[in-house]
Amino acid sequence: MGDVWPSELKISGDRRTLTVSFENGAVVALPAEMLRVLSPSAEVQGHGPGQAVTVPGKRSVAIRTVQPTGNYAVRIGFDDGHDSGIFTWTYLDELGREGTERFAAYERALAEKGMNRDTPERPR
Repeated sequence: MGDVWPSELKISGDRRTLTVSFENGAVVALPAEMLRVLSPSAEVQGHGPGQAVTVPGKRSVAIRTVQPTGNYAVRIGFDDGHDSGIFTWTYLDELGREGTERFAAYERALAEKGMNRDTPERPR
């Protein structure tokens, strides 16, 4: 697969969806919750294999900011304060194609850990 380039990024009025239109004609609507819990940040993905964190309680998260990062990505800031994820065009395209499956895996991980989409994890 070649490089993918966006032609437009649009945040919905309720700030809960990022719609990305790509130059190849593909248009994907990415929910803020999915973007937040599947963020490519080290805070969520860890610094190596097996270090990913399951982030509960983000059903109502909203997108606060979308800032360009070079010509290859955007940094998305969320209203819960998370803003360290740099979403490449390729990653946004992957989420458009594979997001349903990845989000289903996230929901399974929540259930396995006794967590849910509505309740943030309590500090230990």
